[in-house]
Amino acid sequence: MSRIEELNKTLARLQASSSDIEACAVVSEDGLIIASSLPQSVEEGMIAAMSAAMLSMGERISVELKRGNLEQLYVKGDNGYFLSMHAGPHAVLIAMARKDAKLGLIFFDLGKAAEETKNLLS
Repeated sequence: MSRIEELNKTLARLQASSSDIEACAVVSEDGLIIASSLPQSVEEGMIAAMSAAMLSMGERISVELKRGNLEQLYVKGDNGYFLSMHAGPHAVLIAMARKDAKLGLIFFDLGKAAEETKNLLS
């Protein structure tokens, strides 16, 4: 099985782990989609580029404010959450979650999926 197929299986397991996770993807630090389980209505390229930019900015803020290494990043909107986490040195795992999601459980599952992704991309 190819790495992309393995990554897609990891994304499918992540999405199946919680009904609160609506979509997820693996994005390169350059802002390119590596693997995706995003709805067709979402512009993958734009999401990938914005995700990489947000993570880069989050890292900078974390360093400047002396908060240590960035672990996770999330954005809360009226309709739910956008979650982001490193998945190795050159990849980012992103997910979209419902507005009433239990974030503790989702971040736990996201962490496991990020570790799987990191191992697949090493």
